[in-house]
Amino acid sequence: MLSLRSAAFAAAAAAILATPACSTPAVSPAGSPAAPSTAPASDGVFTLYAGRGEDLIAPLIADFEATTGIEVEVRYAGSTELSALLLEEGSATPADVFLSQDAGALGAVSKTGAFAPLPAGITDLVPAGFTSADGSWVGVTGRARVIVYDGDQLQADDVPESVRGLTDPQWKGRVGIAPTNASFQSFVTAMRLLEGEDATREWLEGMVANDVKIYGKNSAILDAANTGEIQLGLINHYYWYQLSNEVGIDNMRAQLSFPAAGDPGSIVNVTGAGLLAGAARDADALAFIEYLVSIDGQRYFVENTYEYPLVSGVNAPAGLPPLADLTNAKLDLGDLDSLAETTALLAEVGLL
Repeated sequence: MLSLRSAAFAAAAAAILATPACSTPAVSPAGSPAAPSTAPASDGVFTLYAGRGEDLIAPLIADFEATTGIEVEVRYAGSTELSALLLEEGSATPADVFLSQDAGALGAVSKTGAFAPLPAGITDLVPAGFTSADGSWVGVTGRARVIVYDGDQLQADDVPESVRGLTDPQWKGRVGIAPTNASFQSFVTAMRLLEGEDATREWLEGMVANDVKIYGKNSAILDAANTGEIQLGLINHYYWYQLSNEVGIDNMRAQLSFPAAGDPGSIVNVTGAGLLAGAARDADALAFIEYLVSIDGQRYFVENTYEYPLVSGVNAPAGLPPLADLTNAKLDLGDLDSLAETTALLAEVGLL
């Protein structure tokens, strides 16, 4: 289990917890109630809506609770489901923090004004391009889109530098995608934003015409490339790292290729967290978000998910290109919330 060794985080958490919650108004020397404090206050508990798997997040929460004494009440579900729930609940939501595996879900909540602005001391830890542009939520880890290929049948130079090359006739029946997967849909959303609806529709139609192979999830695409069932596929980078850790790098037939920087196929989506407006002065909720972007919190994700850390001072998994090389200045990750338009387009071309 993770150990929170960061002295800076421990000191900050202690300072937050030392602030008492106000139950009785203070009285000024003149006998009138003093103005209410705007400082964060703690009651020792907060509610988290977690859009990541319980097997990953539960140990993280357990260590946070043991270290800070703060109790976390958690509701687990998919990020898209939780974002829809937050929009339905509005100001009546019991949630204090929303942890999402996808920037689009965070963007959908942010655009309704449901998040409180985060302190600059938190948001400034993450470089622009991998967090919200307005400070309404903070990026936690990065998930790069890559092309996986069969290393027995192909050399690295054979792999297209752009996802546009996947519609070439030479790849007919040899490429795998997962249209129902949230990460693939976020990638298509990014292509719509960067290149427009018409260009994205043309690419999708070209993939269909090229007899693209359909899979249910990223791991199935990786397995297909690793057995030679397909030669190319679109996945998130960390699936390869997870499998190689299980079977050994020397036993990996599948290899990774990163599309050229700026290509819609090279986007780095992020997991992230936002503070609900009703918890704007909740010290416990803030302490948890601060923990997510602490050195130790970042190391936990790197070691358990092989995702990119977004805070300086933590090394990414070996072999990954520098995160700065993958930044797309033209893309605001918060704009990946237009999922309905993306799924409609996928249905239109016959992929859903």
